[in-house]
Amino acid sequence: MAISFSDAYTAIAAFLGGIGLFLFGLRTMSDGLQLVAGRRLKAILTACTARPWTGLLLGTLVTALIQSSSVTTVLTVGLVNAGLLNLGQAVSVVLGANIGTTFTAWLVSWLAVFKISNYALPAIGIGLILNLASGKRLLRNYGQVLLGFG
Repeated sequence: MAISFSDAYTAIAAFLGGIGLFLFGLRTMSDGLQLVAGRRLKAILTACTARPWTGLLLGTLVTALIQSSSVTTVLTVGLVNAGLLNLGQAVSVVLGANIGTTFTAWLVSWLAVFKISNYALPAIGIGLILNLASGKRLLRNYGQVLLGFG
């Protein structure tokens, strides 16, 4: 079975576009987190990840709540990129995210209601509106975080 040039082009374009959109979202979210939180969030995250087991617990809980270890990992990478977490702290959070994936399966089987994918487009829309239409800098920064998260 041969793949046509058109199908190959479409697949490659979709792949490259997806990678570009992912990296843009990660950068946007990192910049927004840095603008919104700065020192305050860094102090909170440092306290929550002071010991490896607390970072592990944080990653587990966040993943269990949002039902996506990928989102937790992307958020963690964004926090490292923004300088709000160091690599050692991030490793324990990501390991906790992997443990949280197990809890996610349990939650989905029990609740089967909440899907993070149902909230991505509204997050993008709300983030874009806040980012473009708000006169207040703090609201624009929160909009940037929502836009990158979505």
